[in-house]
Amino acid sequence: MKIIKAEKEKLEGSRIILVRENQKIDAFITDPREKAYVKKRLAGEKKLAILNRLDHLVCFRILEKEDTSLPTRLEQARKAGFEIHPILNDQGLESVTVVNSGVDQEECVAFAEGLALTNYQFLKYQRPKHSSIYSLKIISLLDESLGDDHVEKLGNLVDAVYLSRDLVNEPLSYLTAVQLSAEIEEMGSVAGFSVEVFNKKKIESLKMGGLLAVNKGSVDPPTFSILTWKPENAVNDHPLVLVGKGVVYDTGGLSLKPTHDSMDYMKCDMGGAAAVAGALYAVAKNKLPVWIVGLIPATDNRPDGNAYVPGDVVTMYDGTTVEVLNTDAEGRMILADALSYAKQYDPELVIELSTLTGSAQMAIDKYGMVGMGNASHEVMAYLKASGEYSSERIAEFPFWEEYKEQLKSDIADLKNIGGRFAGAITAGKFLEHFTDYPYIHLDIAGPAYNKVLFNYRGKGGSGVGVRLLYNYLLDRSH
Repeated sequence: MKIIKAEKEKLEGSRIILVRENQKIDAFITDPREKAYVKKRLAGEKKLAILNRLDHLVCFRILEKEDTSLPTRLEQARKAGFEIHPILNDQGLESVTVVNSGVDQEECVAFAEGLALTNYQFLKYQRPKHSSIYSLKIISLLDESLGDDHVEKLGNLVDAVYLSRDLVNEPLSYLTAVQLSAEIEEMGSVAGFSVEVFNKKKIESLKMGGLLAVNKGSVDPPTFSILTWKPENAVNDHPLVLVGKGVVYDTGGLSLKPTHDSMDYMKCDMGGAAAVAGALYAVAKNKLPVWIVGLIPATDNRPDGNAYVPGDVVTMYDGTTVEVLNTDAEGRMILADALSYAKQYDPELVIELSTLTGSAQMAIDKYGMVGMGNASHEVMAYLKASGEYSSERIAEFPFWEEYKEQLKSDIADLKNIGGRFAGAITAGKFLEHFTDYPYIHLDIAGPAYNKVLFNYRGKGGSGVGVRLLYNYLLDRSH
């Protein structure tokens, strides 16, 4: 998908004109009959009017009233882009120009963003005769207040989401932990951030017990990837560290998941890793002046002959002993090693993303992510504001000390699961044990993967977290 800036003098071809309710449209229509049709159409409950001029379409789309909150208007604009996409595809249009004729610049950008994200497809494993390829290739933006740089940055952000979705949609038959690291290295090469990959021998030398325990049942080795973007003009003296769960496939281990509606889509269990990689790609491509480090522990979780078992005691990277009571609580085991490793950076803040618990998904479904942590209220407020702006919203859960009680073990320092209740929170408290810095945990189990089409977020991997992190880091870079 290519997003470019259009020039007013060269406006031609199919276009979508964004207007407010009751706005004059005379500048775009000279034919009285066409004008009457569009006015009548838009005067009712319809928000869309289309003129088919045989060789091109002219579409008028009303956006939300200005007295609506900005996050609401932006999300409605993205959804409007999603809603018009099937019409453009049905007409076989390869390009369209989005014209700002009276809406906010941010709404115009959001509309193009929603349209572009809707146009994503993962067709790698389909033969052409079995796939229906979308026709749209180019979106042009005509908004006099938009610079070329702004449009280019939008395109880079959309590309980052596409790449993140690709990673989530890849099956384990291709995307092993080793291949995940290779894909991230390729992303770094294109975008300009550096990637260092620890192999199994290095991970063993570091005694990352959590990552090694989860990997014991696999024939494929684990990896630990370190992504770094450190421009000379970085505004922060200490890095912002992003940690992403990279379980490329999760059977549950010996605590085997039920197959139907539980294990069958577990290729998405590395959605946190995909979000971190996508965010680094967008930040580096758009050259944000902020120092970022990404940490991605990766493995699959399988029940092979030497797999770790419930009852095992694992010594983690920081020396903590953990009694394993459920091998399906594997994400926290590998993340704990990464969070301990992050201490060496003396980070300003660590944000960790993971498809961690069914409890989080049960609580708020696919409409947002669960967040919690020990960072300041101000930091959490900024992150939640970025979530509202990007509509990758955060529902903040309590993080009270009492939840630690559920993690006490009779034979080790911790056990890897709590009790029946508050599972999302006890998982977060387990991870907090391995931190000594401001920390925020984001559980993206609900929105990371859509089993059915969900507006511009699509079907399959959604790429959730990329836009949230990018907007937060954009604000932090100012």
